[in-house]
Amino acid sequence: MNRSELRQTVRQLRRALSSSEQRQFAQQACQQALMVINQHKVKRIALYLTNDGELDTRPLIEALWQQGISVYLPRLHPFSQGNLLFFNYAPTSHLTQNSLKIWEPKLDITQMVLPHQLDMVITPLVAFDQQGNRMGMGGGFYDRTLAKWQQQGKPYPVGFAHNCQGVKQLPTQHWDVPLPLIITPQKTYHYSLTSRSMASDD
Repeated sequence: MNRSELRQTVRQLRRALSSSEQRQFAQQACQQALMVINQHKVKRIALYLTNDGELDTRPLIEALWQQGISVYLPRLHPFSQGNLLFFNYAPTSHLTQNSLKIWEPKLDITQMVLPHQLDMVITPLVAFDQQGNRMGMGGGFYDRTLAKWQQQGKPYPVGFAHNCQGVKQLPTQHWDVPLPLIITPQKTYHYSLTSRSMASDD
């Protein structure tokens, strides 16, 4: 399958999950993620609000709030097409829907951080493979955001996905940014950035 066909197939798989499965998987993934976040001593983390059958981030966001960890959400850059800005997200934050029908924070410069000021970014994805490659929706937003993370040391990128989104091998492009770690409800996968080998924690 080409990239477009693969996106369509995997999106159908995750949308087919029942409401009870979504709730169960979200809680399981939350526990997996909290272990990783605490191991990395994260103080500032960016997440996303769930859309299109994605693994629900709400339980994780609420757990992070309870732990006093600052949560940030992406917003489409108003002047630089294809780029993201990140704003603090609190229980009282006002959200609006963007052109992609995704909820995002209000444009408030006092609540903004630059990507390298974040400790970790948990990214949405459509599919991932056994080498840690990530396929998004095709806009390249996160590839641009994470293009320099290894040189800068921040933000550490982590994928967040249902198990059904894993495939053996993805067709990749030169601008795709592979992930060192992907969290699913059942396992956390670690990838070597040099050999692209995979290990997992049950």
